[in-house]
Amino acid sequence: MRLLIQRVKRASVIINGNTDDKRGISQGVCVFIGVTHGDNEAKADWLAEKMAGLRIFNDAEGKINLSLKDIDGEALLVSQFSLYASCAKGRRPGFSDAAKPDEAERIYNYFVEKVKTLGLKKISCGEFGADMEVEIINDGPLTFIIDAPGE
Repeated sequence: MRLLIQRVKRASVIINGNTDDKRGISQGVCVFIGVTHGDNEAKADWLAEKMAGLRIFNDAEGKINLSLKDIDGEALLVSQFSLYASCAKGRRPGFSDAAKPDEAERIYNYFVEKVKTLGLKKISCGEFGADMEVEIINDGPLTFIIDAPGE
C-alpha cells in the first residue's frame, strides 16, 4: 500500500463532473491511496496512523514539527491505482502491480474508516473508481510518498 501525501492550504474533488457534489477541505493533507497485491488491514492501519501523526506542518518558529492532529487539520482521501503504475517498458504504463478493483476498493474503504477513527477535524473522500477532478493548493510545496512496511 502506498500513500502520496501533499500538504495543502485547501483541496477539493468533483465526482463524475457533478459540480453539485464538490467535496473539499481547508488546511491539511490531500492523500492519494494506492493498493497493491497482498495489502491488508494491518498495512492500512499503519499507514493511517503514520499519515495522521507525520510531522509536516510548521510550528510557531517556522520549523516543520507539527502533525495533522497537532494543527487540527483536515484530510482529503482519494483512491489512485496509478501509484502502482510501471513505466519501465515502452511508453504506455502498465498497471499489473495495482490490486484488482474489488480488493483495492475493500482496502481503500477500510483505510478511510480507520482514518475516521483518528480524531481529525474533517475528512472528505473521493469515490473509488469514479472519474474525479482534484484541485489542490499545495502548501510548501511538501509532498511525501510512504509505502507500507514490507514493500
